[in-house]
Formats: sequence, C-alpha cells, structure tokens
Amino acid sequence: MEPLHIRFRQALPRLIADNYRETSPVSWDYNCIAWAAEITDTWWWPAPGRYWPTNIPREETLAAFLALFGSLGYTPGATRDIQPNLRKVAIYATGDSPTHAARQLADGWWTSKLGPHVDIEHQTPDAIRGGLYGEVVAVLSRIER
Repeated sequence: MEPLHIRFRQALPRLIADNYRETSPVSWDYNCIAWAAEITDTWWWPAPGRYWPTNIPREETLAAFLALFGSLGYTPGATRDIQPNLRKVAIYATGDSPTHAARQLADGWWTSKLGPHVDIEHQTPDAIRGGLYGEVVAVLSRIER
C-alpha cells in the first residue's frame, strides 16, 4: 500500500514523508473534532445523527465550533508555540465552514484524525493545511488539566 502522504496527495498537499507519522488504525468510531476534544468513542459534527452538545448551535460555522471548544474551556488567541501547562487546538476552515481540528501534544507536535481514516501526528498545523482542510483559522488554548 502507498504511504499516506501519497494516497492523500490531493487532499493534504503539504503532507510529506518527513513531517508526519501514522499513530492509529482506521476507525469510524470518532472523527477529528472528537479527537481534538480527546474523545474516541463518538463522531462529533453538527449534522443530524451525529453527536453535538445541545447547548451549542447545530450549524457548520466557525462561531459554532468556537462555542463548542469554548464549552470545553478553550479560549481563542493562542500561539502555535508549545507552552507548558497549555493544551492547544487548531481549527481549520474553508471560508466560514469548519473542516478539521487538530490538538497539540506535549512534545509540540500536533495530532489529527483524518475523517474515518487514521490518526497522525504532524510537526506543525501547516503540515495539513490547504487542500481539503483549508486554512488554520483559529488556535485556542486551555490550562492543562
């Protein structure tokens, strides 16, 4: 089988062999939004039939996704740099339509769930921007629990 960065060349044009590593098998149990929230048993999306908190508008807008992560203790305006005791999440979008979320790890790398595919760790949020996911439109942080 071809390496992930070759199979996903169109969807993730900045992903190259040296800036990521696969970290899980394929799973439909959860998606990138749940993964960024550290949930691995539910697919989070504001679409009918998917989990979405009842107190957050069920809409695919940046405002709704910011409210979702705000309800988890995240605040906007963080840098992408690693900072002790801060957990960070990057939200990606095309226009005002959110497409993806990634979470920073303690070593400074970022982790993403690629839809129903694998989890990966990537060096920076930029490693997966462009293509299908669009651009990083917000970086949020919360104090580590």
